[in-house]
Amino acid sequence: MLLNCDLGESFGAWKMGLDSQVMPHIDLANIACGFHAGDPTVMATTLSLAKAHEVGIGAHPGYPDLQGFGRRSMALSDTELRNTLHYQIAALDGMARVQGMALSYVKPHGALYNDMMRDEAILLQVLKTLSDYPAPLKLMLLATAQQAEHARLASQFGVELLFEAFADRLYTDEGQLSARSLPNAVHNEASVLAQVKQLLAHGTVTTASGQALPLKADTLCVHGDNMDSIKQIVAIKTLLKTQ
Repeated sequence: MLLNCDLGESFGAWKMGLDSQVMPHIDLANIACGFHAGDPTVMATTLSLAKAHEVGIGAHPGYPDLQGFGRRSMALSDTELRNTLHYQIAALDGMARVQGMALSYVKPHGALYNDMMRDEAILLQVLKTLSDYPAPLKLMLLATAQQAEHARLASQFGVELLFEAFADRLYTDEGQLSARSLPNAVHNEASVLAQVKQLLAHGTVTTASGQALPLKADTLCVHGDNMDSIKQIVAIKTLLKTQ
């Protein structure tokens, strides 16, 4: 199972995340494209890090919401959403090509990711936007109980999907992530490793109500916000190597 991480989320003088410490341990880097975080220099630096460690790269576009870090939903028209996504993807794609690299997928960020998973109309618009882009790009989205339906929708647009699971988040019975405001929504290290082991061994996670939820995941999302999270990533990587 591939490890993916949201990176390149610094902006100007503000530093977010420990990108240089994370990059050696992951397989896929979801790189911010400037609308919720990131700037040209941060993007170029993150791409260079990914190249040095032979990490696959994907665009991590969000709503145009720097002040809110892309965590606030926005009522965009279909045309606005399409152009917002194309603008961000093309920016990172162009900067990647300068370094002899190419994007392989897109993972929407924050509120846009959540809206896409909650509203089929938004998901369809994202899929259409990727199908119109002049290079093949996969879409990374949450593995849920609706995976088969999501795969069917994507096939209509000729878009391949990458289903992701989260190592450090508690799931609802419907396969959504529990709101961070709820108790135990974010796992501690022991719970993280237990959830990864369960995914690998049984293809399930235990939901907030104690049910075993089947999930078929291609990739596991990890976070590198502090040194404790880096230790978790190393532990997860070690665990994956033993399977």
